[in-house]
Amino acid sequence: MNIEQAVKAYQTYACLDCGVCTGSCPISRVLPSFSPRLIVEKALLDLGDELLQDRELWSCLTCSRCFERCPTKINFPEFMRVLREQATQRGISPVLSHHGMLQSIMEFQAMGIHQKKTGWASEAGKIAETGDTFFFVGCMPYFDVIFRDMGVDSLTTSRNVIKILNAGGITPVVSDEECCCGHDMLWNGRFDMFKKLAEKNLAIIRKSGAKRVVFSCPEGYITFVHHYPEAVGELDFEVVHFYDFVQQMLAEGTLKLRNGAGTYTYHDPCRLGRMAHIYDGPRTIIKNLLDSRFVEMERNRENAVCCGTSGWANCSTCSKQIQVERLKEAKATGADTLVTACPKCKIHLTCALNNLDLDLQIKDLSVLIAENMES
Repeated sequence: MNIEQAVKAYQTYACLDCGVCTGSCPISRVLPSFSPRLIVEKALLDLGDELLQDRELWSCLTCSRCFERCPTKINFPEFMRVLREQATQRGISPVLSHHGMLQSIMEFQAMGIHQKKTGWASEAGKIAETGDTFFFVGCMPYFDVIFRDMGVDSLTTSRNVIKILNAGGITPVVSDEECCCGHDMLWNGRFDMFKKLAEKNLAIIRKSGAKRVVFSCPEGYITFVHHYPEAVGELDFEVVHFYDFVQQMLAEGTLKLRNGAGTYTYHDPCRLGRMAHIYDGPRTIIKNLLDSRFVEMERNRENAVCCGTSGWANCSTCSKQIQVERLKEAKATGADTLVTACPKCKIHLTCALNNLDLDLQIKDLSVLIAENMES
């Protein structure tokens, strides 16, 4: 898809020049030179070459806050994704975080180099090679070596998901051959690599005989729901987010939570919140903890602010400013624990917290459930 086609596909021509997108953008607040409205205007004025050469093209968090508020519903994140794909084809790329190590890991997976997931997964609980429920682990276990010194155990979430599924009577399929979902490649303009990863994953899932695939990662979930059907055709299995599954287990009584005394606030991940519209499930789970108190941040649900970095690219002082502001907002609620439902949000916010004198704990929701579920 070229720029002209993207303008039509995402109704960019309907722009009212009202500036709501730029006024809502977290990047524009800390980097005045970045403006979604100006990017749209340049596209409408056929300034494609200037657009694709602009380094600010990669500053967008694709957090969908602009799309959520746009009066004419211009899908700016998807429009930006097409611009990046066009820029990549011209040899223009973003500044990659961690020297591009994370993207290299994803490329290795597309080449067939995989982690032995069944090793640590079998230590966490019961898993299977075939079955009705496939647990799509995602990339986080690969990142353990990078972030462990920061105090983030990238295996914890996946281990807890297996334990919780087991508690609900589910023995999930875990595959050593599973690849990265391709989310970051897609949003960094590498559609060819994204499609290659998608095709590999679909073949592995179908081989397992699974009728549903469970995701704990919001990025994997939204990628399968929205972008896999566009790239490789309709899926022949159900896509389920893990916290919707947990909410159902709580409602049916197959999972019970005990005393989780404390004051909690919740950070809505962009992909899980604005893109997937999953707001209530995580909050219901937290409120099921006995003797706990739940408090909302000022900006929550569709108005929540992004964790400040996307696709392991263009992580800058702007990102840190957004993260610090979000952490202070969480602390202002009186909460002692900020709960996340996205592995990347936890990494990015923990990175900022490590450089702050702020008495706040960050905890993944899966950890909170596993710590407080009854046997």
